[in-house]
Amino acid sequence: MSVRPEGQHLAPESENTRKKVTIQHLHALRAARTPITVLTAYDFPTARACEAHGIDITLVGDSLAQVCLGYEDTTRLTLEEMLHHVRAVARGSRTPLLVADMPFGTYLASAEDAIRNAVRLVRDGGAEAVKLEGGLEIVDTVRRLTRAGIPVMGHLGLLPQRHVMLSGFRAQARTAAGALALLDTARALEDAGAFALVLEAVPHALASYVSQRLSSAATIGIGAGAGTDGQVLVWDDMVGTWHGHRARFVRRFADVGAEAARGVQAYVAAVRERSFPALEESYGMPKAEWARFEQMAGALRGVDEGGAGASALGSSSEVTSGEKR
Repeated sequence: MSVRPEGQHLAPESENTRKKVTIQHLHALRAARTPITVLTAYDFPTARACEAHGIDITLVGDSLAQVCLGYEDTTRLTLEEMLHHVRAVARGSRTPLLVADMPFGTYLASAEDAIRNAVRLVRDGGAEAVKLEGGLEIVDTVRRLTRAGIPVMGHLGLLPQRHVMLSGFRAQARTAAGALALLDTARALEDAGAFALVLEAVPHALASYVSQRLSSAATIGIGAGAGTDGQVLVWDDMVGTWHGHRARFVRRFADVGAEAARGVQAYVAAVRERSFPALEESYGMPKAEWARFEQMAGALRGVDEGGAGASALGSSSEVTSGEKR
């Protein structure tokens, strides 16, 4: 592995010409009806990919609990674990707006608790905004956070942190009453200062309706149709490295998982047959230096062998003396 730092000269030209994505920029995209692109990232390499290829918002999602840490669901993720990943993403992300999920249990006890934990994600982690799952019960918390200067993205519809209460990962707001409740909640969160709202697994007609009724907050859909102001996908779903349940709304834009499997298999085969590394993948040594090394090593080996012989004679002498006594 090369341990040399990645120099600025390695950054693609398109990366150098992009301007920093701000909330004002997102509002402008919404006003121009230009879809906003959001993608999750969990480490430095995925952050660099988002940086280099035109992503508007990089989201350090609590889905990392499953796709990175092997937990069964997102409720197992701790604030310290989230901070570790936010820091890694922040080191590779400069242009996209960097949003971090607030883990389960870090914002529900009180607004003060939420502010304290959100400050850690911003100050210690490097996040520029936080995302909270919930409805009317978090409106005051959102208001308090935004008043404290911490931008907030809301999350409505299917709430993965509450999948047990929702009886699984199911589409939400499919009744008239449920749809109206979601609309009212979206408006309340916007009034509280949320700059964007994720709408997950809700009817596409409802998502479009909500998007058109909000004044400024951008809607980011995931399983909510194409009528929202933007779209978000989980990195591992998008590139095909997640082998768990595949939701209806997931589209794989690459098959990195299959390519990685082929790579690992080819590597194992090459090592076994000693075709890797090849001569051009190895380091050489000047012939004169190698010859000198052989002379020096040979002389040293002779000294070692002589010393070993003397040691053996000494041992033999000691054994003989013992027998005489």
